[in-house]
Amino acid sequence: MADPTALNEPAAPAPAGPPARFLTVLTTTDSEQKAERLARGAIEGRLAACAQISAPVTSVFRWDGAVETNQEWQVLFKTASARYAALEAYLLDAHDYETPEIIATPVTHGGAGYLAWVAEETS
Repeated sequence: MADPTALNEPAAPAPAGPPARFLTVLTTTDSEQKAERLARGAIEGRLAACAQISAPVTSVFRWDGAVETNQEWQVLFKTASARYAALEAYLLDAHDYETPEIIATPVTHGGAGYLAWVAEETS
């Protein structure tokens, strides 16, 4: 059985190497309309080249001491690393959650043409 206290330990340092030039950034919200608004605002502001909205997912989480179960829509943004800070600021400002999920994952590999398009659309 895994040690539950291991979750509180700092993560291992990332391997040395150049920083990722591109990211996918995930957030969730509680309605399709809000997801579309967040997506459109990021695209219009050139904070991301693309945003994909996934059909409702069921989220189970602890909030204010209670376990909650809610339906949410995921929005996955494709962006350049240089635009992350602006995208995060936009999401924090535009989102109606007190503590919105904002998780960035580095893109380690990708099609050259696609990544060139992401770079162009976010510059």
